[in-house]
Amino acid sequence: MLLLLAGAVLWGGARGDAFVTDVRPLLESHCLECHRGSRSKGGVNLAPFTNAASLYRDPKLWESVVRQVEERAMPPRDEEQPAEEVRLRFHDGLTALLEDPDPQALPRDPGAPVVRRLNRTEYNLTVQELLRTPLRPADQFPSDGGGGAGFDNNADTLFVPPLLMEKYLEAAEEVLLAADLPALGMATPVWYRSDRSTAARNLSGFARRAFRRPVAAEELERLLGLYDAARAEGRCFDIAQKVALKAVLLAPQFLFRIEAEGPGPEPRRLTDLEVASRLSYFLWSAPPDEELLRLAEQGRLADPGVHEAQVRRLLRDPRSRALSGQFTGQWLGTRALHTTAQPDRGRFPEFTEALRDAMAAEPEEFVAAVIRDNGSLRDLLDCEYTFATADLARWYGVTNVSSPGVTRITLPDRTRGGITGMAAVLTQTSYPLRTSPVLRGKWILEEVLGTPPPPPPPLVATLSPDDRVQEGLTFRQRLEAHRSNPNCASCHSRLDPLGFALENFDPVGRWRTTVDGHPVDAAGMLAGGESVRGPVELKRALLARKPLFLRHVTEKLLSYALGRGLEYYDNPTVKDLVRRTAADNDRLNTLILEITRSYPFLWRRGRNEAG
Repeated sequence: MLLLLAGAVLWGGARGDAFVTDVRPLLESHCLECHRGSRSKGGVNLAPFTNAASLYRDPKLWESVVRQVEERAMPPRDEEQPAEEVRLRFHDGLTALLEDPDPQALPRDPGAPVVRRLNRTEYNLTVQELLRTPLRPADQFPSDGGGGAGFDNNADTLFVPPLLMEKYLEAAEEVLLAADLPALGMATPVWYRSDRSTAARNLSGFARRAFRRPVAAEELERLLGLYDAARAEGRCFDIAQKVALKAVLLAPQFLFRIEAEGPGPEPRRLTDLEVASRLSYFLWSAPPDEELLRLAEQGRLADPGVHEAQVRRLLRDPRSRALSGQFTGQWLGTRALHTTAQPDRGRFPEFTEALRDAMAAEPEEFVAAVIRDNGSLRDLLDCEYTFATADLARWYGVTNVSSPGVTRITLPDRTRGGITGMAAVLTQTSYPLRTSPVLRGKWILEEVLGTPPPPPPPLVATLSPDDRVQEGLTFRQRLEAHRSNPNCASCHSRLDPLGFALENFDPVGRWRTTVDGHPVDAAGMLAGGESVRGPVELKRALLARKPLFLRHVTEKLLSYALGRGLEYYDNPTVKDLVRRTAADNDRLNTLILEITRSYPFLWRRGRNEAG
């Protein structure tokens, strides 16, 4: 708590020396007794911070300190409070260090170079684009990883187990067996001195699209060598050609997205062809189409106007549904609705598999609409519409929907609109027999505000799995008793009020006014002293914290776009993206466009750079 006093001296001396000369001594004399080592209070260990460079390695921790000062959450109300002048000077001084980093302490870095294999979704969509097939062979592949902010396109978790190599071979054979090569524009020889030249043209065009770049002469010759060997064994033209095509589908240039090393240690800008692949796999989870590939071959993507036009074209294309589907389901955790969420069928017999499917589709359809309509990220927090089937619409109290598929509906009031009122989220953050204010509050802190709580202490007591009255106490009363434990109170004071505000939604996301005959108590006091009651006031409180939300969505989307987790040196990029997005009415498409223009998206480290 006395860390706040460090702000009183942040104004003296050079900015680059402020942490060493002013902050660190006060940390050692006033704060480290409670905030050092594995038993640090609140899980906040301040001992490793020794200079400005170390501060920038965990800027989110220090931003959290700033936020708690802003919300009067620290020091706690029962502790002596610093003078307002001290509080303001600390806030402004530390904010300056965070928002205007010293280049010597935080050098520009595009991030570690990655060689990333296609994940299952990308593999399926890529072979579908190449061969115009509805097959999804990668559904039989081993599961992908989930690192890098929880996304399955993170290079560090996309391993290649031996079983996957067998599956690659089976998949190549499967899709080529079903392929109609003439329908793909592959020519057939008109006489026998023309079959090899025809195969060369076919293989060159196919490999160009599969490798996402022009094919080198030596690569084409290797493919033709396989064709020649098959012909020498007496294979017909089609079979011999498919032997070479299978080699394309098994080549590292197809299975992996490979970016060449630079000539030296300095970062280099990606080539237009590399940018084209980054764009298409970010926005479509699929390879560049002919227009994007042709522009890249012509070197025209470096033109800012051409670049922007292509990003907007890709977003208008139906294939951008891959972005809303893959990003949204993993960010919000609703992709797991089909696996981990298991409402008790005896208590909730109306919860059908069709309803589960509709719940999972809602957030993905919603984000797709925000992209299609060039809408604002604020709609994700509060709006008057959503997307639902007739069954899900009735779940929400809307009875005039007859469409069998997912359609846009107008909600009757403001209790539901936005991600916090979506049944997929509410069901995913409940137990089979009851809601969980703790899980729901944790979800808001982690996935909406990007301010996750520390893990619970070991051997923490668990509550009943049912919300029925027990020993004369409602579930909320039992939870209040649990919160009275000093070891639990600090975290629950942040978690529970957020979750309590959603208590009108039952474990499967329906509106309710009573629990086991008792009125729902949806009131709570946020850590900063703000009272909220019910989902409408909760959304108002979240909108008041919009900068946190924009920052978190930006971090998530940037991580997804880069295929890696973010590091401390990405902080200036994140801040710049937030600023540019906010300046254009918080439009999601603006954020997407600015990500594709950002330094880490367009550059990569040099050959010998440390990191």
